[in-house]
Amino acid sequence: MLSLFSRLFGQPEPTASASRPLLESLLALAWVVEARDPYTGGHLWRVSRYAGLLARQIGFSDHDAAKVSVGGFLHDLGKIAVPDSILLKPERLTDAEYAVIKTHPEVGKRLLATHPFGELIADAVYGHHERPDGKGYPLGIAGNEIAPMAAVIGICDTFDAMTSTRPYRKAMSIADALAVIRDNLGTQFHREYGETFLRLAESADLHHIAGHSDAGIPLQHCQACGPTIVVRPDTPEDREVYCPACTAGYRFKGLFSALLPTGNKANAADLAPAPDLALIARVTNQLGTFS
Repeated sequence: MLSLFSRLFGQPEPTASASRPLLESLLALAWVVEARDPYTGGHLWRVSRYAGLLARQIGFSDHDAAKVSVGGFLHDLGKIAVPDSILLKPERLTDAEYAVIKTHPEVGKRLLATHPFGELIADAVYGHHERPDGKGYPLGIAGNEIAPMAAVIGICDTFDAMTSTRPYRKAMSIADALAVIRDNLGTQFHREYGETFLRLAESADLHHIAGHSDAGIPLQHCQACGPTIVVRPDTPEDREVYCPACTAGYRFKGLFSALLPTGNKANAADLAPAPDLALIARVTNQLGTFS
């Protein structure tokens, strides 16, 4: 049986025990970067799941679909260098601020440059904002110049962004987001991959991911100001959870129950980001089942 490292990268594992910690530490870093933005809880998990599904539907091998899934989880790694004043701005960005956002693919590529997994995931991090019509960034390349991994993740990233609430706009419906993809095939989105994504949307698989922060975990939102309150599968009932933006406290009564305001406010320890190691372990376990 091939190891996880060998399945993902087609190379001998560096040591018997090294591959899993290497991957999990990288995913944990990406999770902490995501946790800076109170509106994007679950984004990396959703993009990773969408991308893996789409890659397999297109016909990627399990080996390549696994790499695409990892790339989906890591695609925004470079946002670690974007200042909070820009990343968390509640209004639309100015041109100068958007120029800073556009640096994140390059930063992510540099962060991965010396990592054992870096070279084979770099396309996801560096190219997911490129477009078939050449109007993307950072290189402005077009058509077949865009790596397949990047083209897949670009569709999935954009779909999840459109169907997620942001400080300056409400989430689109799934139907409206799919219409945007349909109307921009061949320009913003790879035509063949986009058409496959549209067919994938007819299945239940996609709908089990949208609006969730983990498998079977519906998104919860602050009733006062709107950001995501991430609830984990192991969160016990009656645990107090907090909005990462306004710090409002809520009583968790179960995955399919509304959060109950407590009137309390979080302290610094309550809001300290801690990677969801159980989720990360599940991601790596799923990758490890590929042959």
